[in-house]
Amino acid sequence: MLDVVILTDERFVAPKESNAYTTNVMFEDQLVMTGLIKKGLAVKKVAWTDPNFDWKSTKYVLFRTTWDYAEKFNEFADWLMDVAFKTKLINSYDLVSWNLDKHYMQDLKMSGVHTVETRFIEPKDTRTLKQIHEQLGWEQTVLKPAISASAKNTFKLSPENVGGHEEVFSKLISDEAMMLQPFLNSILERGELSLMLIGGQFTHAVIKKAKLGDFRVQDDFGGSVEDYNPTPEEIELAVKTMEACETVPLYARVDIANDNTGVPAVMELEIIEPEMWFRQNSDAADLLAEEVAKLF
Repeated sequence: MLDVVILTDERFVAPKESNAYTTNVMFEDQLVMTGLIKKGLAVKKVAWTDPNFDWKSTKYVLFRTTWDYAEKFNEFADWLMDVAFKTKLINSYDLVSWNLDKHYMQDLKMSGVHTVETRFIEPKDTRTLKQIHEQLGWEQTVLKPAISASAKNTFKLSPENVGGHEEVFSKLISDEAMMLQPFLNSILERGELSLMLIGGQFTHAVIKKAKLGDFRVQDDFGGSVEDYNPTPEEIELAVKTMEACETVPLYARVDIANDNTGVPAVMELEIIEPEMWFRQNSDAADLLAEEVAKLF
């Protein structure tokens, strides 16, 4: 019987090719695994798509790098529901299910968390992007799916290019909900913050910056990452975001950027499989292991 499965996708179980991306993933997974083993726990790394693994054979499943879930969303949703009856999930099934769809931003806002202004466009909406822009009075915006990862199908829109995105928007909205947010100038001027929290407490932070000529900060698109010392206001916002959840996640990442009035606002709360940048702070990986060990 295993104590903990470190959950990943099949690309990161035994990668055949090594690059900076996979090296970082393998290194951080190993930090977590080592921390758990030091706590006396039996640990194994398993892909969520592994057809041969018996999920009843582990007491807990720790979500780490299931970064292909958005591409296989229906399969992942079915697997998630099934595995929840066989073992215990970290974070919990209820939290993960809620966090899968970015409509959770509405819940955060209703709980008093200052979030980036967001409008959801539900499936089959017949309005054009131009009409929606005119109704909102926004000029530069960011369009993305309500269920997505790694900036997939994410577009920066303006009066000059909105017409060129009508066709792709029409295809996307026929099947899924989309979300529209005002483009934040601070993303280009300063960057996007990621604050890591474990056991409800802030541990460390990074600032992500887009490469010249882009607005996407993810390293998939050439973005860079640096250590960052957040202000008390930014830490308070991240903690408040965690506390707005139905139950406080054991671990999470809160992404923050200044809105167009200069006030820190939550862009995203990631509690499914957040990149935690343990390579920037290995002590945080040990803290995660310590929090997991408290469950036994």
